[in-house]
Amino acid sequence: MLPPAPAATMTYHSPNACNLCHTEKDAAWADQLVREWRARDYQAALLRRAGLIDAARKRDWSRREEMLQYIASPDRDEVFAVSLIRLIPASLEPKLVETLLKASHDPSPLVRAAVMESLAAFPSQENLQTFVAATGDTTRLVRIRAAAALSAYPDLKVEGQFAESIKKADEEVLASLSAWPDQWSSHYNLGNYYLNRGALKEAVVSYDRALGIEPRATMVLVNRSIAYARLGEVEKAEASLHAALRIAPDNAAAHFNLGLLKAEQNDRKQAESHLKSALKHDPQMAQAAYNLCILLSGDRFEEAVGFCREASILRPDEPRYAYTLAYYLHQKGETAEAIATLKLSVERHPEYRDAQVLLRQILSSNPKP
Repeated sequence: MLPPAPAATMTYHSPNACNLCHTEKDAAWADQLVREWRARDYQAALLRRAGLIDAARKRDWSRREEMLQYIASPDRDEVFAVSLIRLIPASLEPKLVETLLKASHDPSPLVRAAVMESLAAFPSQENLQTFVAATGDTTRLVRIRAAAALSAYPDLKVEGQFAESIKKADEEVLASLSAWPDQWSSHYNLGNYYLNRGALKEAVVSYDRALGIEPRATMVLVNRSIAYARLGEVEKAEASLHAALRIAPDNAAAHFNLGLLKAEQNDRKQAESHLKSALKHDPQMAQAAYNLCILLSGDRFEEAVGFCREASILRPDEPRYAYTLAYYLHQKGETAEAIATLKLSVERHPEYRDAQVLLRQILSSNPKP
């Protein structure tokens, strides 16, 4: 329970306890009263946290460093920390990974579980070790999230002390996903589990069961299309995406996946149309901008570079986008900007070797006079 925060109502339009009763008064009245009652500005900490959440929801990453510092702070509020972990896009960006790995030892099981979900999006050796260790966590929620993350490693062979904990945690995942068979989301999550493990036919069966309960669940249709595509059943994959768009014409994920599917079929016109629709309905979808850059680079170079620049701005934590932008800038003759882009990328992502190689190549071919 938090004390009334009418200042948050004034800034973010959230409700406060004072005005729930005093409906004839406004938040400014309540704010003045609580400041008279308490000399200490107890609302300041809440406003700071709310500001970070508001920025993350708006995908304003100018305060990203402050967000990461808050997650790692010993006096963080666990609910706010979890919210930030879920809102910040998962990536292999070193500072984010470092923060999450530290938070994997947080005293709060809610925070530890959120970390497992975030790290699961990007399998790596370091993350794998974290997941394996977390299958022995004292809290079931953390064990379940860790085991779900391990589904992305279908060929994992572990012996010794963790073999039993992984086995038990995996059983707990399946039990949790089967606990509510009348909920479409249970079958959807089970389908995602099978999809990660490469059990594609089982994934389709689970998605079909989910759709049998809720035929308008667009995210089930989108993920089912992924399973069909991996099975090589392209027509069914496309049909599933069209079904999703009939229900939700503005679904960015459906447009994006249909754009990729059309690009694979060499239908460039439809691929471009759907990728642009994805970006229109989700202006923050950097991967749509990036794929438009690749798609258009053959004959519409200026437009392609524009989309590459957009992707790089939207996701500065993704070194591949900066690398591709620099490559095309160099091809375009804008060598100075290409060099500046690569230098910044190398500084941010020293582990990304491709950018270092390209930078050396450009510098060697453009020596200073």
